[in-house]
Amino acid sequence: MRIHYLLFALLVLFLMPVPGDGGLINTLQRYYCRIRRGRCAVLSCLPREEQIGRCSSSGRKCCRRKK
Repeated sequence: MRIHYLLFALLVLFLMPVPGDGGLINTLQRYYCRIRRGRCAVLSCLPREEQIGRCSSSGRKCCRRKK
């Protein structure tokens, strides 16, 4: 019976998100950027692109070509 407690504890540890990752919120922001035909840039947008949002809470920008 004790093995069940150990397996449950390990399962909980593996399912917890990494601190600072944001998990679901960052995933939704990236998906919303793709819907708007953008791409996620690590540092900044390219010269012929404009920023249309954010891809994560850590500072990644959602960019697309200027119209």
